[in-house]
Amino acid sequence: MSRKWLYGAIMICVVAVGLSSYTLNRSGRLFEISKNLEIFINLYKEVNTNYVEDIDPSKLMKVGIDAMLETLDPFTNYIAESQVEQYRFMSEGRYHGIGALVNVINGEFVVTEPFEESPAYDAGIKAGDVILEIDGLPLVDLNMDEFSAIVKGAPNTEVAVKMRRHGNGEVYETVVVRSDIDIPNVPHFDLIDNDYAYVNLTTFTPNASGNIAKALRDMKRENPEFKGIILDLRDNGGGLLQEAVRICNLFIPKDLEVVSTRGKVKDWDRSFKTTSNPTYEDLPIVVLVNERSASASEIVSGVLQDYDRGVLIGRRTYGKGLVQNTKEVGYNSRVKVTTAKYYIPSGRCIQSVSYEDGEPLDIPDSLRGQFKTRAGRLVLDGGGVAPDILMDEDLSAPFIDFLNDSYIIFNYVTEWTQKHDSIAGPTEFVFEDFDKFKSYALKFTDDFESESEAILTELRDIIREEYGDDKSMLSSLQKLEKQLQKTAALELEKYKAVLISQIEEEIIKRYYYQKGRIKYTLKEDPWVVEATNILKDQKKYSKILEAQ
Repeated sequence: MSRKWLYGAIMICVVAVGLSSYTLNRSGRLFEISKNLEIFINLYKEVNTNYVEDIDPSKLMKVGIDAMLETLDPFTNYIAESQVEQYRFMSEGRYHGIGALVNVINGEFVVTEPFEESPAYDAGIKAGDVILEIDGLPLVDLNMDEFSAIVKGAPNTEVAVKMRRHGNGEVYETVVVRSDIDIPNVPHFDLIDNDYAYVNLTTFTPNASGNIAKALRDMKRENPEFKGIILDLRDNGGGLLQEAVRICNLFIPKDLEVVSTRGKVKDWDRSFKTTSNPTYEDLPIVVLVNERSASASEIVSGVLQDYDRGVLIGRRTYGKGLVQNTKEVGYNSRVKVTTAKYYIPSGRCIQSVSYEDGEPLDIPDSLRGQFKTRAGRLVLDGGGVAPDILMDEDLSAPFIDFLNDSYIIFNYVTEWTQKHDSIAGPTEFVFEDFDKFKSYALKFTDDFESESEAILTELRDIIREEYGDDKSMLSSLQKLEKQLQKTAALELEKYKAVLISQIEEEIIKRYYYQKGRIKYTLKEDPWVVEATNILKDQKKYSKILEAQ
């Protein structure tokens, strides 16, 4: 297909839209749309034809579309054909591929986590393995989108991969049979202290409500008299609205409103109510939420709060109260566009008021709208759901961030696991090689600059600018620099307990995968401990749900 033919076809479409618009409303909105479309197409053609160097038309158009949609909200997005599989995974929790997480580390495509019982797992691929070739194609200069397009494909098709094992450098080849990868939305559930049912929900993908119901039934069989439920929605970015409604229906009576949606097109406004009698209407519930709990997570937690049905523990949620619908726009591409806002039973909207770089901006409570729960408790709108019990923020130290961003812990664990065929169970394993890790880490920490070192570098520049090469001052700085060269070793000791915990978590994930990792983290999770204590103290639980 020639460019000339393509431009002609586009211009015919534009003119057709323009004539239709002209006929309907010469000075109205449709005319403005067609006029600006024509300007855009002409500009696009001129740039593509006359720019000094060859350009990628698809890339140029995507940049333009993305920039246009960025002026709206962070959730109205263009989904190119190459991103459809990724979108399918995010919206459905499933995709066609080999079943492994892959990141770019030092310019190489490294498997960071093969999913349990996935095609990658069956083919013997391990975390830390480097993917060198796919079907004979070297992966040099490919970006992540291009890599994903190659590695993903129809179920039951084969893909040949050449791999290099981290640590020993062994190169091996294997064939992986792609399949439909289904990521469980309830990766773990368990009885805490034998009396409290813990359920971890990671996303509101299809049958999330059914999987929660099944988990609760399984635990009820184990202990028919369990006394309360802990629903963990931390880091849950949301998903399907209907699943949120069904989950609420497990805990609140029939015919109660869960959420209503309101947008520009009034005919599309809807109200969603519970349709069945609840299974667990009387059991106390604690919901765990944080700043990464969004959308459907905020509906469930907000609804249970509005009806005074459960206690929320954690931190204010993300603040996404928008409804998106996805529309085909041709050539297997789509646009996900915001069409309405969510409103929960108290009448509040959980949508954040404003954003910066795609993240919601915090606003003072004094500027938020005030609403009341069914019992008369004060709740606020304008940005997320505030918990009833606030937990301390997880502050990560710059040094620990450096170790994780540099994959130092990840690479150490990769080498460690090559020397250990098995380990104790998730709740029994103890990492006892910290001195060896410390020696390993110090080989890779030359690039770490502490806050003190950054200030010292800035001070050196200021002194040279004002005093030149003053020997006495520079000598004092050099003494400080020598002392600060020991920063990494000091930081390793300072954060020893945190680092051991992270190393143990990474090791356990290698042997017991996500189920084991979650089981390990629950062992000393302060949020779960707080939730359990609240459920044990029913006077305190009831007091929280009363109007103040």
